[in-house]
Amino acid sequence: MNDSHKDPFSAAASFNAGVYGTSIRPVKAAPLLEAVRLLLQAAGSDTEEARIVADHLVEANLRGHDSHGVGMLSMYMPAIEAGLLRPNQHAAVIGRSGAFLSVAGGHGYGQVIAREAMDLAIEQAQREGLVALSLRDTHHIGRVGSYGEQCSRAGLVCIAFVNVASRPMVAPHDGIQARLGTNPICIAVPATQATPALILDFATSAVAVGKCRVAMGKGQEMAPGLLIDAEGNGTRDPKVMFSDPYGALLPLGGHKGFGLALMCDVLAGALASAMPGTPTHQSAERIMNNMFAIVIDPARGGNAGWAADLDDLVAYVRDTPAAAGVDAIRMPGEPEIRTREKRLAEGIPLDGATLAMLTGLGQERGVAEVATLLA
Repeated sequence: MNDSHKDPFSAAASFNAGVYGTSIRPVKAAPLLEAVRLLLQAAGSDTEEARIVADHLVEANLRGHDSHGVGMLSMYMPAIEAGLLRPNQHAAVIGRSGAFLSVAGGHGYGQVIAREAMDLAIEQAQREGLVALSLRDTHHIGRVGSYGEQCSRAGLVCIAFVNVASRPMVAPHDGIQARLGTNPICIAVPATQATPALILDFATSAVAVGKCRVAMGKGQEMAPGLLIDAEGNGTRDPKVMFSDPYGALLPLGGHKGFGLALMCDVLAGALASAMPGTPTHQSAERIMNNMFAIVIDPARGGNAGWAADLDDLVAYVRDTPAAAGVDAIRMPGEPEIRTREKRLAEGIPLDGATLAMLTGLGQERGVAEVATLLA
């Protein structure tokens, strides 16, 4: 195993470092989807798995979450080569007890495992009204909001907490070294006749580490107040997250984000998966996610008029006078919808480093079509 496998984040940053800061070019979703699908199949995925993972990654780009988009292949491919990410695994139920459902992923693609686990949770919630899902032993599950969307399409509410059992990235409030993951939270509420689905999906760090990778690929600095270097000093240089001695992300909102991140590790790590983000369980060689999700049928919640009440609340909030330069108050998930429409029409903006990484992977694996699709 070469050194690049010891830290997937640094391995990703090393891909085509010489082209960082090069121009950004839009790529249409359809050829990008096909290129990623071909690369995944060349790396060992069967047809269905390649389709699901490719769709998830490109959809993340379409919705503006480039940190969780096709650039993740720079981490996934070395993990497959090292035997740390296992293609063609499926969700396995390892326990049921009342409302509790426990699922393991066999270190497979999280985009497949988490989707299958959520399908099981949806089925149980529709039958019984509520389920508490614990998901463990999965490689990176990607954009957590996609599983909230999965529940909302089924008419269900989802509250999900995710931890990251890999190299710590986030310093505790008032700390100067990383101890926690970016530990995302998602809360999703289904659409009503008047209100689109509400999808709240955010990292408990001030910014996702993938956004540092994206900024580095574009040759950009980060905004102030997001990062500290290895000495604990504030910095705007995203490279501190990818080169030893490592810097750290700051928690979202100081002590509040720190508390949320810690509780993600408690719920998804210690309680749900026996894999909290401690040195005993951290894996610097791969990105492992565990999730604790509560899925609820709102029709069973005791308020038959919940949808009308939701519509009233959203209408009231939308009626807030907007600040100068703002066209409207946007609900959670609405920016992603607008970005998706724009990128479907105009293409997904990819930086030179990401394009070079994808075409390079195509050359390495003998998939000449990738270069043609991305030309």
